[in-house]
Amino acid sequence: MNQHTAGRSGAVWALVITSVAGFMAALDNLVVTTALPSIRQSLGGGLAELEWTVNAYTLTFAVLLMLGAALGDRFGRRRLFLTGLAVFTGASAAAALSPGINELIAFRAVQGVGAAIMMPLTLTLLTAAVPPARRGAALGIFSAVTGLAVASGPLIGGSLTEHLSWQWIFWLNVPVGVALLPLARLRLTESYAPDARLDVPGTLLVSGGLFGIVYGLVTANSDGWTSPTVLGALIAGAALMAGFVRHGFRAKRPMLPMRLFRDRAFFGINMASMLMFLGMFGSIFLLSQYFQGVLGYSPTEAGLRMLPWTGMPMLVAPVAGMLSDRFGGRPVVVAGLALQAVGLAFFALVVAPDASYASQLPGLIVGGVGMALYFAPAAGLVMSSVRPAEQGIASGANNALREVGGALGVAVLATVFSAQGGYDSARSFTDGTVPAVWIGASAVALATVAALLIPRRRSKPAPEPVAARKRAPVAA
Repeated sequence: MNQHTAGRSGAVWALVITSVAGFMAALDNLVVTTALPSIRQSLGGGLAELEWTVNAYTLTFAVLLMLGAALGDRFGRRRLFLTGLAVFTGASAAAALSPGINELIAFRAVQGVGAAIMMPLTLTLLTAAVPPARRGAALGIFSAVTGLAVASGPLIGGSLTEHLSWQWIFWLNVPVGVALLPLARLRLTESYAPDARLDVPGTLLVSGGLFGIVYGLVTANSDGWTSPTVLGALIAGAALMAGFVRHGFRAKRPMLPMRLFRDRAFFGINMASMLMFLGMFGSIFLLSQYFQGVLGYSPTEAGLRMLPWTGMPMLVAPVAGMLSDRFGGRPVVVAGLALQAVGLAFFALVVAPDASYASQLPGLIVGGVGMALYFAPAAGLVMSSVRPAEQGIASGANNALREVGGALGVAVLATVFSAQGGYDSARSFTDGTVPAVWIGASAVALATVAALLIPRRRSKPAPEPVAARKRAPVAA
């Protein structure tokens, strides 16, 4: 096998392995939502326990993403990817075997730990394996798969629960994880960030800060936004994050150098990502319930009717990745976010207790195309805005901001929903959903404005300092 063929084979294997791993980690964000009634019937628990079945994963995932990236840079990205994948797979099996609701919550938290170690390293490993000329298309396929996982979580969870049992939403990960472990060991190339060191103060500040903010957000609806627990968590989290920002400016070798945010591309795509996930996560959370609770569809039927929205990334994102290779990521991201905002606004206009599927279809299609156009080049813009040695932590920071945006979206839109409507009747549900989805559309529109900060044509990243090139990647 010549070097060109070997390189292409390595890139294909890296794309397959990282895409499947990314799919599993992203899927488990929302896969539980449509299974909650069955879980409550099987394991018991009240509303608070059911919320934590979803939120325990989000909490540990968001809090530890940047630590996972830093550990990979220091101890080997492939090695930590394998560690995260093994933890995630084992926790999935344990969750399926949970004898009670408290055990399930605990294993969901461990799942989040594994995903936080694994997820930021997928982009770093993929970027290192794919030549720059094909990177946009590869990242487009990767983003299509992970974007589909986020959006189709309710469909997959509902279908497995309806036709098999809720345990299968966790058993599904086990054979996939077991198959990926030897493939990743054999087919991925080990690499390190040059001269990487762990930033202990930065790690403690960002982990504590993210914990406070995400914990406050995910408990706000059950405890109330003005409760001492929620306010205390949000204030403490914000203070720690302010300390992390100060540390990033003043420390000699911080975990996340704040100078990265002076780059318009890095700042613009990260703000756009956070706002986009705020609008998208919150809207999916409510609209998936609208299809079931108001229009009377089963979980599977609701998921199928959402496919023009949730399934569009598989069709459009690879094409969008090639477009970003040719024209740059900025116009594709801007167009995608604008279309998604229009799609959500259209949905807010037609949501009603007796809305026909035909009236909803244009909003679903436009929003789906927009979501696909965003996912394809967004990862490429993040990775191209920093030096290769900083790509691991840049990926971790972007993923953390997206998770915080998603948690904020569910919390804020659910609060608006509760204030304006409720679950009492179909009319009450739509009265709460309409203003909430308008807020989701507004958040994505703001993401469009943030994306306009990205330069029209991204120049090449700054060259590596000589000292940063001393440690070469280690071959498998």
